Amino acid sequence: MEWASFIGVVVLVAVFAVSVGNANADHSWGGYHWARTMSSFTLKLGDNVNNSWNVYLAEASADWNPSEVLDTIIVAGKTNATRGRNTPKNCLPTSGQVEVCNYKYGSTGWLGVASIWISGTHITQGTVKLNDTYFNTAKYNTADWKGLVACQEVAHTFGLDHQDEIFNNYNLGTCMDYTNAPAGGWVGTFDYGPSNRYPNAHDFDELVLIYAHPDTTTTVNPFVVSAGADVDSNDPRTWGRETHRSADGRASVYEQDLGNGKKVVRHVFWAEPRGHQRD
Repeated sequence: MEWASFIGVVVLVAVFAVSVGNANADHSWGGYHWARTMSSFTLKLGDNVNNSWNVYLAEASADWNPSEVLDTIIVAGKTNATRGRNTPKNCLPTSGQVEVCNYKYGSTGWLGVASIWISGTHITQGTVKLNDTYFNTAKYNTADWKGLVACQEVAHTFGLDHQDEIFNNYNLGTCMDYTNAPAGGWVGTFDYGPSNRYPNAHDFDELVLIYAHPDTTTTVNPFVVSAGADVDSNDPRTWGRETHRSADGRASVYEQDLGNGKKVVRHVFWAEPRGHQRD
């Protein structure tokens, strides 16, 4: 009887561990992906960031490049001109690639926003905005916060979602996990565990699943397609309908319909719970 009980405990523990692992690995964002005809592809990240962010953009690019299905390369950004509409504040998208921008976007409530323009489920262009209004504060102006948010927002433009959206639990060791302590370790009386600054194996496994099938066309630069209007805004009130909000109000997804099967979908990392930002 004692051996039977022991075996039963072992089996239960093993099943629980497998279940947790599978749940964490299933984090595709709505099935969105870049169309491509080859098994792997290279995605351009347009550099529109200033010197305070260059190291974190380079880090995010390097961190995701071990993927079996995609590489990223950093190229000159196309929204970083000093005059007119082409500024980091507007962060206008470029068809077939991702533009990454930082700016003092104001007390909007959001820390970072990843926007993808989609046609059906195919991503046609993307932007990442990093809000220095918050990153210039003592709380967020750290290497670990900047590294986590840059890593996460860039990955959203691949079609990756979060593994976990709870801020005050044990870290999963991935930038796709929300946390109050991106560096991990003890904060007060709670041990957050490993750093959440970088991707983990589950993220790379999910990318393989997302890009397991080739397409008959491509939306990756330089083979571009019409992506719809280059509309974008820093104001959440113009982002269309909120289709998802995490339980603690720190993560949201917005969907803006452009017509003719085209949409802009935004993943929002709030600096404070939804409803506390200033209008």
